Amino acid sequence: METQPKIGRITVAPEVLETIARLTTLAVPGVVRLTTPPGVKRLLGHDGVKIEVTGNTVRVQVYVVAGPDTNLLTVGRQIQSEVTRAIQNLVGMDVASVDVYIEDVAYPSARV
Repeated sequence: METQPKIGRITVAPEVLETIARLTTLAVPGVVRLTTPPGVKRLLGHDGVKIEVTGNTVRVQVYVVAGPDTNLLTVGRQIQSEVTRAIQNLVGMDVASVDVYIEDVAYPSARV
């Protein structure tokens, strides 16, 4: 039984999901920046986040550079948790997976 009448369709563009995943990842302590996946040319709007949508299910891949003195396992798990929560709460879509690829650790450059 439906309690609300259907008056149209709601479509969320994959770019919106990318933005949610990107901003959520950057807000996690220990994340310095997102990076382009290896072997992928840098495209506008695709820096560090890949989204795959199948029906009402989302798969996310994020590629990050972590800060020094951070626990990489903790950062990865927090990214997974926060991105999942953000997509489910803001868009109402199911999240099948959030794969986190820590591509590098950013150390301050030595000044001579």
